[in-house]
Amino acid sequence: MDIEEIKAHLENDEPQQRLRGLRELRLCSAEVAIPLLQRLVDDSEFLVRSQVAMGLGNKQSDAAFESLCHMLKNDRDHNVRAEAANSLALYGKPSLTHLITAFKSNQNWLVHRSIIAALLDFPASEAAAAALYEVCVAALTDVDFTVTEAAIEALGQFANSPREADALSHLLPLVSAQGWRVRRSVARSLKCFNTTDAQAARQTLSQDDDYRVVRATLSLN
Repeated sequence: MDIEEIKAHLENDEPQQRLRGLRELRLCSAEVAIPLLQRLVDDSEFLVRSQVAMGLGNKQSDAAFESLCHMLKNDRDHNVRAEAANSLALYGKPSLTHLITAFKSNQNWLVHRSIIAALLDFPASEAAAAALYEVCVAALTDVDFTVTEAAIEALGQFANSPREADALSHLLPLVSAQGWRVRRSVARSLKCFNTTDAQAARQTLSQDDDYRVVRATLSLN
């Protein structure tokens, strides 16, 4: 499909035709694709906007970065915001501040889970570690328990790092948390740590009243 055909599909009233145009746009250069993607940033269909966000992550430029920041902050659908977060993370260090801000200003669980997952996939660096730690600590009081669970387990990444003691200061009090899901996540996370306090906490969890917590504590995985 040549570029004029792609443009015709992108301008079609039918969402499926616009999606087809977006699929074809993957084969185009960033110089050609990005201006066309930007035209659909505010498309009426969330599936189209999600594909646009994905495309702006794959076809990178300063202009594409700004468009993704706009989508992450302003899109009316949380699925699109989550996809924008994933794509923005592909830009590396420049995206970190935007991801942290989005996490703290948006209360949607899908956006939160996407940002935590994206930060976990970052190449190792002090800036990425600082961002992940900040987001995880904020997520410990999230209204959605799946976000809290993800944050607890992500704190295991700080074992044997300069933030090990800080991570444990948040994990150890949760050994006696009321919810069994929280205690199970703590059990999984503590497996990463070899400190005396972590070992004592695992011993406590191995005798938990809930068999699912005990199983997570004793599991080799």
